[in-house]
Amino acid sequence: MKENEVIAEKEDSVAVESAFLYVDTIADLGEGAIWNHKSREYYWIDIEKGKVFTFDPLTEQMRTIEVGQRVGTVVPSTQEGIVLVALQNGIYSLNLETEELQLMEKSPFDPEVIRFNDGKCDPAGRFWVGSMALDTKPNAAALYSFNGDSTITQQLDSISISNGICWSADKKTMYYIDTPTQAVKAFDYNNETGAIENGRVVVKIEDENAFPDGMTIDSEGKLWIALWGGSSVVRYDPDNGKLLNKVTVPAKNVTSCAFGGPNLDTLLITTASIGMSDDEKAKYSRAGAVYATVPGVKGVNGNFFELKTD
Repeated sequence: MKENEVIAEKEDSVAVESAFLYVDTIADLGEGAIWNHKSREYYWIDIEKGKVFTFDPLTEQMRTIEVGQRVGTVVPSTQEGIVLVALQNGIYSLNLETEELQLMEKSPFDPEVIRFNDGKCDPAGRFWVGSMALDTKPNAAALYSFNGDSTITQQLDSISISNGICWSADKKTMYYIDTPTQAVKAFDYNNETGAIENGRVVVKIEDENAFPDGMTIDSEGKLWIALWGGSSVVRYDPDNGKLLNKVTVPAKNVTSCAFGGPNLDTLLITTASIGMSDDEKAKYSRAGAVYATVPGVKGVNGNFFELKTD
């Protein structure tokens, strides 16, 4: 782990900071950052290489588990040492100690055409995960939920690239990103049933070269959004759509972010090394590494999948 100086400045009345190198490992397509507040570890993935990573910030120990196929996201479960992973052909439980995978539900699509992408758990412990076409065909994907004791339920259709998802502290709003729309939508959310309705745009990304990817929410209810093509993570107020903060990252394609650490004050940021020209590869030599910043606001504990055991 290497910590560089964090430089704070002002850019058009928006607070700007620079992320520092946190875990010096290069992923093709790093994604899915999340903090397990019980084990006190960060998790993230490399989608294309089919790898799941764990990192303990106290010991600085990183572990890599190869799952043998593309992996769209990883989330912790209520059972110690067990996580859920959305692989190419289905949703699996993964034992972090033995590295054993157990299929829970097959993919509700042709895995030769579609794959799972980003996802997280809602406050009730349901697993929400979206998809995308391997050729990025528009409107070919969907958003699903899975509660572990029934089949996967389709929640939204005509999605292009399903990405960031999180919930408000009062459990009444779900925020969601379909990347090519360059927007964050809010939905009225029913925690008891998992139903969503009344989708409306609350954040619009104005930079035509930056696309919202992964997302998390902080203790003040503000949204932190990783920007693919935008070399940054941005903080928006979903109540008025205003840009509040910007964290610059030395990678063209920034993919996800998650608050963690013992005090929930460190924002972990994943990046990708793919999707760059030769000039961009020279400019961003550590693209694909994991970065971090301590932005002066704390996150919230992530939701765990309610893994049902016999």
